[in-house]
Amino acid sequence: MSEEPIEVIGVTGLPIIHEGDDLPALICSAIGLQSGDIVCVASSVYSKARGYTRRLADISPGDRASRIAGMTGEDPRFIQAVLDESTDILLEYPFVLSEVPCGHIGVRAGVDQSNIEDGMLIFLPRDPMGAAQEIADAIRSVAGVDVAVIVTDTCGRSFRRGQTGHAIGWSGITAIRDFRGDCDLFGHILHITEEAVVDEIAGFANFVMGESHKGVPAVVFRNCPPWTGHDNIYFTKEEDVIRKRLQDTSA
Repeated sequence: MSEEPIEVIGVTGLPIIHEGDDLPALICSAIGLQSGDIVCVASSVYSKARGYTRRLADISPGDRASRIAGMTGEDPRFIQAVLDESTDILLEYPFVLSEVPCGHIGVRAGVDQSNIEDGMLIFLPRDPMGAAQEIADAIRSVAGVDVAVIVTDTCGRSFRRGQTGHAIGWSGITAIRDFRGDCDLFGHILHITEEAVVDEIAGFANFVMGESHKGVPAVVFRNCPPWTGHDNIYFTKEEDVIRKRLQDTSA
């Protein structure tokens, strides 16, 4: 018997999200969720609901922020916010590339000025894995269904132009589908194949959400087949050859 086709459903009709809004309840009111669904939520709307925002006018840049801003041409207050959110700076110019507390590495620490009022900044959740679990628990409480949740953010990619959606937090699923030990169509044993399923789903969710004024902050994936694997999506510092090279270059 063939599997049910995968459905991808954008969650529409939600209001502009503000601090204090019950985002899971709003999602549940906009769409009938089913157990087994995978719900992708944009990190920006989660952060707005939780108040992970800051007024640009309240930020005083330090010497490092002013120096970097002089090279990048950006507002030194914005750069200071990026430094404040970062645990490690891998690159200062032509853009700030940094690590944030959850281990994610991205441009400008994911600090965003889009889809929020003028003069405001949105920050990534400090604990995206906890955010995903929180949303899943709230949906279970509101709708009585068990869903997986992926918290997404848009990121650039090395060697390619353009941004795609990435998973920065997830719950109820494993990040990696591990094919190691399986055989291909010709009986060859797979030794290195690990598929970043959460990123693949997040990327398609981002396509449905859009990047400007579409107003789709969440996307539901239905009938996805299960997979097994692990959550070790981030390279360790010892494994990450690109990070080592950047550090060698800046030394």
